[in-house]
Amino acid sequence: MSSTASDNSEVKPQHNNDAKSGRAMTMRKRHLSREYAREDPDGRNSVTKRRYSTKKAPRDPRDEADPPSPRKVLKPDGEETKSVIDFDGLSRPNTGTRPRLEKSATQDLERLSKMRDAVRTILECVGEDPTRSGLLDTPERYAKAMMFFTKGYRQDLRDIVNNAIFHENHNEMVVVKNVEIFSMCEHHMIPFMGKMHIGYIPYHSVIGLSKLPRIAEMFSRRLQIQERLTKEVANAIMEVLNPQGVAVVMESSHLCMVTRGVEKTTAATITSCVLGCFKAKEKTRNEFLSLVGLNR
Repeated sequence: MSSTASDNSEVKPQHNNDAKSGRAMTMRKRHLSREYAREDPDGRNSVTKRRYSTKKAPRDPRDEADPPSPRKVLKPDGEETKSVIDFDGLSRPNTGTRPRLEKSATQDLERLSKMRDAVRTILECVGEDPTRSGLLDTPERYAKAMMFFTKGYRQDLRDIVNNAIFHENHNEMVVVKNVEIFSMCEHHMIPFMGKMHIGYIPYHSVIGLSKLPRIAEMFSRRLQIQERLTKEVANAIMEVLNPQGVAVVMESSHLCMVTRGVEKTTAATITSCVLGCFKAKEKTRNEFLSLVGLNR
């Protein structure tokens, strides 16, 4: 009997220690989970990353509990920035962009005069007579038209946005579709035109709806290729608004491919750029494509 009692007295403390150790481990795990949640309530920087799945909702409801993010400020000229888009006021400026923006009235007349002379030379080279009545004013008309087609070089993205960013607890998709786009192919200087669909999911801030077509218009009124135009619009919206994600799809017809070259009159070109949650979540991306009528 004494031997059995002695054995039991030795076993019980071991059992109690295991139980205490298990409870301590459980409490430790709970404590850590609370700490992670307290430090990073939306899970953006936590140790346990979110899993993106097509079976889950495209937007995380935990985002709604966050305080509003600070408004994105476009950096003035000369200030260091890591933005994808150059926010010196011109957004992707070229060698001759700054002189055109800062020109005087006299310099503007000189620029138009040079363009008129160039057009007269072109007319002569194609076998026409620039002095005949039908072509007499063509050089000036063409010069003014070209300045209009490329007016995007003179536009300032900060002026276009004009602080039209508003705090709203709206975290659902916003889509502006069928935005008409007219641009100039930089390879042949022939127009291409079509429609652009723009969507984004806010992160507590929304932008005035008219600003989305205006941003697209600014970048389209330059010598472009469709692939770059699509990316520039998406990146600009991402930088200005800092949303959860941006999606841009453009469908257009290129006259350089329709009226020359392969001469395929029914050919259409579709390009897309998806950023943030649109890129990470297939369900969100498919919802956008369905809303703009491209996911059939």
